[in-house]
Amino acid sequence: MPRLNVIVASTRPGRVGRRIGDWFTAAAVRHGGFDQVRLVDLAEVGLPFHDEPHHPSEGNYLHRHTREWSDTTAAADAFVFVMPEYNYGFSAPLKNAIDYLYHEWRHKPVGFVSYGMTSGGLRAVQMIKQVVTTLNMVPVNEAVAVFLRQNLDETGGLRPDPGREVAADLMLDQLTRLAVALAPLRVAA
Repeated sequence: MPRLNVIVASTRPGRVGRRIGDWFTAAAVRHGGFDQVRLVDLAEVGLPFHDEPHHPSEGNYLHRHTREWSDTTAAADAFVFVMPEYNYGFSAPLKNAIDYLYHEWRHKPVGFVSYGMTSGGLRAVQMIKQVVTTLNMVPVNEAVAVFLRQNLDETGGLRPDPGREVAADLMLDQLTRLAVALAPLRVAA
């Protein structure tokens, strides 16, 4: 069975992204379509602004943090980006994390759990699809959008939402199928 990395894309102190990432990681484990589900929090990964002297397509990484990020990313067969919308776009830490690597992303499906106040992060998802398809990633159509005004309680906790659970399962179904279907393309020639 394939392996899934759930990447929390916000690094801002006080962020809600980690809570949403924890919820989605638990949903992915319950789903059962992946042999391994790993939560990867970019705040904990701590990548500096891209500092490798060589182009990522060369795979010639000089820094330990890049080699560790490469290993973490290469080990996954599929990804879910848990991503906020900032000013109608996606976060700089997510773009930075993507730009560190090249081959590690190729021929892998990606799903999106977006969040924001007004649009639930949907505008950011549309923008990042241009980036991931350039890397030969395959974005799935099903997604989860969390509208923070309606989905957070007084303490900042995520309210239960059966519709969100259904959306997560539909997205995980697509990710599982695509991770298996794309596997032959990831085999080194």
